Amino acid sequence: MKYWATTARRASLRRAASFLVFLALLPSAPSQETVLRSQANVVLIPALVKDQRGGIVYGLEAKDFIVQDDGVEQAVRLDEAPEGQPVSLVVAIQKGRRAYYEFPRMQGLNSMLDPLFSQGTARVALVEFDSKVELTRNFTKDASLITADLKNLQPGDEGAATLDAIALSVGLLQQEPEERQRVLLLISETRDHGSVAKTENVVAAIGQTNALMYALAFSPALSNILDTGRGTNKNEMDEGINFLDLAYRVAQAMRKNIPSAVASMTGGEYELFATRKKFEVRMTDFTNHLHSRYLLSFAPKNPHPGLHQIRVRLKDAGDATVLARSSYWAEGAK
Repeated sequence: MKYWATTARRASLRRAASFLVFLALLPSAPSQETVLRSQANVVLIPALVKDQRGGIVYGLEAKDFIVQDDGVEQAVRLDEAPEGQPVSLVVAIQKGRRAYYEFPRMQGLNSMLDPLFSQGTARVALVEFDSKVELTRNFTKDASLITADLKNLQPGDEGAATLDAIALSVGLLQQEPEERQRVLLLISETRDHGSVAKTENVVAAIGQTNALMYALAFSPALSNILDTGRGTNKNEMDEGINFLDLAYRVAQAMRKNIPSAVASMTGGEYELFATRKKFEVRMTDFTNHLHSRYLLSFAPKNPHPGLHQIRVRLKDAGDATVLARSSYWAEGAK
């Protein structure tokens, strides 16, 4: 069975909204939190359930889930998306910095998108970014246009404005009809370089659109080491290894991982790839998981303003794991 965030039930709940619910922002910087309002009187929690081997667990009901809001168990509802619900997908690809060396590892992207286009209802847009963000192709049902655009990817400058790319992509998804599944697929390195947008605002915007973000990320430091061993980046190689440069890259890679943070906070998924095979496996997972999420919801009664921690688990978990949004913000009475 198929579940998704946009349902007729949710639309009616929104119309009956009596207060505002906010998506959770970064708890580490409360003084800088900026939120966008979402017209809803329910907290929506798209949840993916996996078994120990990473397979998807189907057939669960609302009674199988336990959802706690600040430690207090809530009455959980489970909404079901209509069969054959159309998809609106934005593919945002980094072309700046070392991303050009990743292009050969992404050659299977065209074929991986074919299952979506074959449905006849999917609309796909393409965004490219380096220090600037460019809408290469607005939403289209024509697979040949996206294929041609992907084949024409060119290296960019030394920037990687990941947050700006996410912000533009979310803006595109906001313009899509509400009854469509809204999805963002981000392919980028693990760190942001040069964005103007603030993380908390971007995360809040994603929550407002009820979009899910899937992030397929690469590490420039790891890729550089692998390419050096393969001899496929000779134009980057000096007479000896630049240990200071590698140390700097590794140190920087340990800083905040923007794709991972945004994906996890929005209930999406984050995966790292370093080879073409790994990229293809992750893309297959992505297409398989599109219609595999349970849409849980609950209506908090008189929630205190500010940050609420959400915990989602199964009553009988066994070896299963639940991937779901972990928090939200509620506005106080004015």
